[in-house]
Amino acid sequence: MTLSFRSQAALMLLLTLPLPALAEPMHAQYLPPDELSVRQGEPEQQQLLQITDYTIVVGSQRQSNQQPIPITSPLSLRLKGKSMNKGATISEVLIHFDGESKSLKKPAYDEPSRTLTLYYPASQYRVLVDLLRNEKVYCQFLSYANGHVWADLHTGNVRAR
Repeated sequence: MTLSFRSQAALMLLLTLPLPALAEPMHAQYLPPDELSVRQGEPEQQQLLQITDYTIVVGSQRQSNQQPIPITSPLSLRLKGKSMNKGATISEVLIHFDGESKSLKKPAYDEPSRTLTLYYPASQYRVLVDLLRNEKVYCQFLSYANGHVWADLHTGNVRAR
């Protein structure tokens, strides 16, 4: 079987192209540098959601069985959207804001409810609401075999004004 000159040229060109070592996550450009090498290998799980709706919840609760009676006012965002990658099952993101703790809980994805739960300091509330009101926002969750997890909310590329 002989190949035409064009077929031979096309084959040679294909053979010179670099092969990707590992498939990167869909929105890898939004990940910070991995200076500590915690993202080892490909993610075991990737969830990517484009946010379409959000709800702000400001609560007030009193646990009447404790003395003195503490009153707390939890603040949260509930985000809904559409999955952006093949195999993604995420449908909702619940963000809790904490104004008092010195460390936050790690992001957690619950398969049965299809909900990703994130924890942010209360100081980030205004930033997140501003993004939701003014930009197209995505939520990304990655988990790796070594136990490392990453979650973020990010915009797409935005043109400077």
